[in-house]
Amino acid sequence: MAKHEFRVTIEADPARDDVSPVVFNVSNHDDILGMIARFNLTEDHDRAFFVGLKLLGEAMLEDRKNPLYAEFLPQFAAFMKRLKAARQA
Repeated sequence: MAKHEFRVTIEADPARDDVSPVVFNVSNHDDILGMIARFNLTEDHDRAFFVGLKLLGEAMLEDRKNPLYAEFLPQFAAFMKRLKAARQA
C-alpha cells in the first residue's frame, strides 16, 4: 500500500517568540488532507483531533509489537470502529 507523505509543523502563538517551531516528516497509509476535506472538518478542534488520531494510529500500526501499546491498542481499535460506524450513519 502506498504511503502518503506529510510535513507537520507546530508553531507557537505569534505572540510567543521564545520557542522555535517543530517540523517533522511523517507518512500515513491514509491521505489525511483528503480525508479532512472529504469529511468537511472546518473547525480547528475537529482538525486537531483528527490529525492527532491519524498520527497516533499510524505510529501504533508501525510499532504494534511495542509493549507500550499492548493495553491501549485493543481499545484504540474498538474506538476507531465506533468512530467509523458513526461517520457512516
